[in-house]
Amino acid sequence: MAKNTEVILRAEVDDLGHAGDVVEVAPGYARNFLFPRGLAYPATDANVHRVDQEKKKYHERLAHEKVAAERLADSMAGIMLEFRELAGEEDQLYGSVSVADLAAAIEAKGFTVERGQIKLDAPIKHLGEHDVPIRLHPEVTVQVHVSVLKSEG
Repeated sequence: MAKNTEVILRAEVDDLGHAGDVVEVAPGYARNFLFPRGLAYPATDANVHRVDQEKKKYHERLAHEKVAAERLADSMAGIMLEFRELAGEEDQLYGSVSVADLAAAIEAKGFTVERGQIKLDAPIKHLGEHDVPIRLHPEVTVQVHVSVLKSEG
């Protein structure tokens, strides 16, 4: 029976591990699947050192991004967005306020966020006050206050 091969994952592989993990796999799996697709390196001393350096750089970059996200969150704190929409019975909107609408309104206030950072479970379909989280970084989230008012016409 062939001995398992140690590999270092370059990306997340379902049911195996995350990027940077050292795992043991069957030699054929490594040779025929992981290596050709660039999903893993052989776990040599040089590659272990290389992955450690990549992890260090990744964590440093993540720390710098967190500082920038915290600064952005501080400047965005207290932002209020106002939308005027047509509404019918029981304050139900005829349309909705979507993530795209929120992104455009935030950009109009002078901030740039990607749609994926706006954590809105479903489009806003009722008049009223809403707090919408904006995830600027895995560890930094800011709340934006959204006011949806009835349009006069």
